[in-house]
Amino acid sequence: MATDATEQLVRLFAEESRVRAFAAVALGAGSAEQVARAAGLSPKETAVALRRLREQGVVTAGDDGELGVVYGLFKEYARAAAQRAKDSEAAERSAPGGDRADLVLRTFVRDGRLVRLPAQWTRKKLVLRHIAEQTFEPGVEYPERAVNDKLRAWCQDSDDIDHVTLRRHLVDLHHLRRSEGIYRRPVDTEQDEAADIA
Repeated sequence: MATDATEQLVRLFAEESRVRAFAAVALGAGSAEQVARAAGLSPKETAVALRRLREQGVVTAGDDGELGVVYGLFKEYARAAAQRAKDSEAAERSAPGGDRADLVLRTFVRDGRLVRLPAQWTRKKLVLRHIAEQTFEPGVEYPERAVNDKLRAWCQDSDDIDHVTLRRHLVDLHHLRRSEGIYRRPVDTEQDEAADIA
């Protein structure tokens, strides 16, 4: 299942009336009238929402006209997403060290912005080291305001992390040293990239 199926679902549920209608069906409303009452929608809003939900295949009407959620579709999407993640991890494991690092960085960093932080610790360390190396010169002193501004730029496209959390991670991993409100990237933090992602 391609990722565009997931994007279609996101677009489908971006409309509040469709979410409310879907929730009403999931909670047992079996007719348009019951959906309208349960969801607090007008008959017209209900008809439009149910039509879109049926077109996308997430709601169906049985032979008796009773509305129901197509749970199998969500299970199929979940299986496909799990398979994509498994395939991605397999491709990453089979890539040589440098290629693996590039793959991790391409996954989590796009156009000089952090998409999100990886959950896996070794990948997270790699991404954080990359951010430190791309953002701060070794040995140069930066006031906290400058550090915040530089890290905010990395977090612009991410709902997953903010500049304060990013700064804390960089300090915790010793990519930045803090003393009396001044931050400095140590000169001696170069590490073997392959060791970090092995």
